[in-house]
Amino acid sequence: MAEIVKKTAKKVAKKALEKTPDAIEDKAKDKMQEKATELMKDKVEEKAQAQANTAAEKLQKAKEENSKKVHSRAEKAKDKMQDSLLAVRDKLSDAKEAGEEFQEKISDGNRSSNKRTLKGPQDIKGISNIKGISNIKSVADIKKASDLKSSSELKTLGSK
Repeated sequence: MAEIVKKTAKKVAKKALEKTPDAIEDKAKDKMQEKATELMKDKVEEKAQAQANTAAEKLQKAKEENSKKVHSRAEKAKDKMQDSLLAVRDKLSDAKEAGEEFQEKISDGNRSSNKRTLKGPQDIKGISNIKGISNIKSVADIKKASDLKSSSELKTLGSK
């Protein structure tokens, strides 16, 4: 129906142009061109606006998806970090307990046996305790092949 109206409007416009004088015809052509350019501008603007809106919607969707991904990854990273920190804390507490037990063993060992005593100034070696040249082994003191035991002279495990 709309096409029939357009066709008839075009036919009426053509007949009206043929019967109108040249001055009015030129004005009508100018007006028609202005109207056509305005319509084209409006259509181009509408298309550009529609494309901009779809691009903005796509961008918004992508932005929301990325923010969801970032938050989920941040949660995963947080959970991993907490797990590793708890593991480190457990290991440190185990090491602390082992150190305390070791400390107790050492302190109990010192109390029960007085093997370790503090050295005093009398325990420091003096010049008289240092070996002199006469105490150093000479060639005569070194063992020779004849001094070594043979296999027959060695004690066996069964004999005492």
